[in-house]
Amino acid sequence: MDIGKAIGLEYGAPTRNAFGEELRALGGENPNLVVVDGDVANSTRTEYFAKVYPERFFNVGIAESNLIGVASGLAASGKDVVAASFAAFLLNNAYEQIRMTIAFPRIGVKLVGSHSGISIGEDGPSQMAIEDIALATPLPHMTVLVPADAPSMRAATRAMFAQEGPVYLRTGRSQVPVVYDDGAPFTIGRANVLREGDDLTIVACGLMVAAALEAAEALRADGIAARVLDMHTIKPLDDDALERAARETGAIVTAEEHLLDGGLGAAVARSIAQRHPVPVAMVGIDNRYAESGAPQELLDKYGLTARHVVEAARGVLRKKGVRGKRG
Repeated sequence: MDIGKAIGLEYGAPTRNAFGEELRALGGENPNLVVVDGDVANSTRTEYFAKVYPERFFNVGIAESNLIGVASGLAASGKDVVAASFAAFLLNNAYEQIRMTIAFPRIGVKLVGSHSGISIGEDGPSQMAIEDIALATPLPHMTVLVPADAPSMRAATRAMFAQEGPVYLRTGRSQVPVVYDDGAPFTIGRANVLREGDDLTIVACGLMVAAALEAAEALRADGIAARVLDMHTIKPLDDDALERAARETGAIVTAEEHLLDGGLGAAVARSIAQRHPVPVAMVGIDNRYAESGAPQELLDKYGLTARHVVEAARGVLRKKGVRGKRG
């Protein structure tokens, strides 16, 4: 993928790898931690934990509903539990069990969905989770996290265990640009301001954070100062940061590797409408499934690049009434 290269960002480990490494480290610190996986440990990277702590690792097979039942039971008995599978399998196949055995009783299982978005590439739409945020966010008591890179994923993995109640953590398969240094700040419910600006604000999550930074740099060359927020927590959303952005910059663009229906953009638009309405544009997947292909080609085809963020920014600025040097 080419995201972030125009502004010199280096590519680092996939976020699923960073999750697996941090999970293994937490296993050594917390003997009460157990992991349940749906026969995809080599993909979710829970295998890192399993190899060191096999007595605390449970492979339930390709049976996601059962996976959630086992995880819920272990958590109800006092264990600290991670339940992991492909995001498309975990959220779609076991939604009723997540709803009734985790969200409804507020059981603190930490759900981890790997292979999110279309950047998984050649595996195709059956394994591309593009509805997972929309499925997880409405569940009462559920926290939803979408880190941008490996350093923020390590921080998010630790943060979710300190969070009361159930959590959904979204991880990815592909290498992604490194936005943060090690020890990245990560506070659940609080967006990170990565770039200041007063003409508009770009709000992004996951790998689209790097695209947002690249877009902001392209806009700067045209005399437009874009603020960039890493909205790594979709729920609880940082409404205060969004209200400040709306009041101070007057226009918002969202960017996500997810369907526009029910994703980050929808959550941000709701918040802005309630707090301080301003023009909002959204970059995401618009009412369609993707196909098999190379990751960068898919991101290009389905509108998930810095160029698409720039186009959305120009459109929302026209609504605001700011055109920049070249309009």
